[in-house]
Amino acid sequence: MTNSPQFAGTPRKAAVAAWIGSALEYYDFFIYGSAAALIFSRVFFDSSDPATATLQSLASFGVAYAARPIGAFFLGHVGDRFGRKKIMVFTLVLMGVSTFLIGCLPTRDQVGDLAPVLLVILRVFQGLSAAGEQAGANSMTLEHAPEHRRGYYTSFTLNGTQFGQILATLVFVPVAALPEEHLLSWGWRVPFWLSVAVAVAGWIIRRRLDETPAFEAEAARGAVPRMPLAVLFRDHWRGVLRVVCAALIATVSTIFTVWALNYATGEAIGLDKATMLWVGTAANAVALAAIPLWAALSDRIGRRPVFLIGAVGSPIMIFAYLAAINTGSYPLIFLVGVLTLGVVYSASNGVWPSLYGEMFSTRVRLSGMAIGTQIGFAVAGFAVASAAGIVTPEGWLGLRGWTGVAIFTGILCAISAIAVATARETHRVPTADLGLPRPARGTAPPQAVSPE
Repeated sequence: MTNSPQFAGTPRKAAVAAWIGSALEYYDFFIYGSAAALIFSRVFFDSSDPATATLQSLASFGVAYAARPIGAFFLGHVGDRFGRKKIMVFTLVLMGVSTFLIGCLPTRDQVGDLAPVLLVILRVFQGLSAAGEQAGANSMTLEHAPEHRRGYYTSFTLNGTQFGQILATLVFVPVAALPEEHLLSWGWRVPFWLSVAVAVAGWIIRRRLDETPAFEAEAARGAVPRMPLAVLFRDHWRGVLRVVCAALIATVSTIFTVWALNYATGEAIGLDKATMLWVGTAANAVALAAIPLWAALSDRIGRRPVFLIGAVGSPIMIFAYLAAINTGSYPLIFLVGVLTLGVVYSASNGVWPSLYGEMFSTRVRLSGMAIGTQIGFAVAGFAVASAAGIVTPEGWLGLRGWTGVAIFTGILCAISAIAVATARETHRVPTADLGLPRPARGTAPPQAVSPE
């Protein structure tokens, strides 16, 4: 079955389509975060109370993360019921249109309270799109990839994520430098309008992409379930739980990019904001090269050992990074920061698209990845608030200061490491046999399977 012609896909085309979608998604997310922190409190919310307006603006950023688990259930069902291609086209269009429309919104001065309402609605649509984007792209690339290179090709999804963050920084920096009058009137809208170019390019590529051979084979023998979520939680609930726990590794990213940035530039440390932003940019640039290399290594030695390098090494590096911040030495901060996020964390980050996808059968792969990752990522997102509580004088759960934050990150990484260490190694399992019980592998029935 491994060498059957029916499983010959178009891996390069699928990888490019996945890369563009992920780049758009995280470009959109990053520019929204920058705008929410710097501009939206003065454009969409009541600027007569700056503190409340800032809080409301930042809260609008978090709305997308609340929407993502909801979107995961809906889009996961659609992707496993009707195909990966439909989800990839839909999420790209939804994200592109939502982002462009944010750039077209009237301000509070023009339409009053309707302005923030419209902003939040479009942010919810962004969250719904993001919930299905990575799972759809990962499923598409995994099922198109050659048996022995699934890790490498699925890593393009995460590679696009890194590029999207870099692109957003490069676009927003000159916009933020505009005179205030131009910035608040039209300047902030430009990065949102630019998302159309990427969305159109991605739409053209994804429309021409074939449905995956694995999904078409399932459809041909009547094995596509009518209710994928019912099958998922009946037969694959352990896989979902494992992905939720494994996805806690994303805490490393949120602590590094959000909490550590705030800690380093706060009153206690007082490092330069622009310099610290460039630390993250440099780390993402290094990750562009590191992610596919780690993923290619996983095709040779297995998913688990490569993922565990990141899961075990990242909390150690987070401790070293926070210690470097406390020294105030910019060369040391750059060195350790790049090693942390760009190299060590990339081991887990580059492998999880194939690792998680290979835990599920074709029937429920997209929904299993979408639901598991979005719940885990949501927990990782809230880890920033927990870290903020740890550095207060009272501490949190007995942890205090930046060392407490490093320990907290290590605990969540340990949960992730245990979840993966106890999983099956799948890098040599044929695509058609992924997610099946061991006795069933290689014995898929030729007759139609009753859809549920």
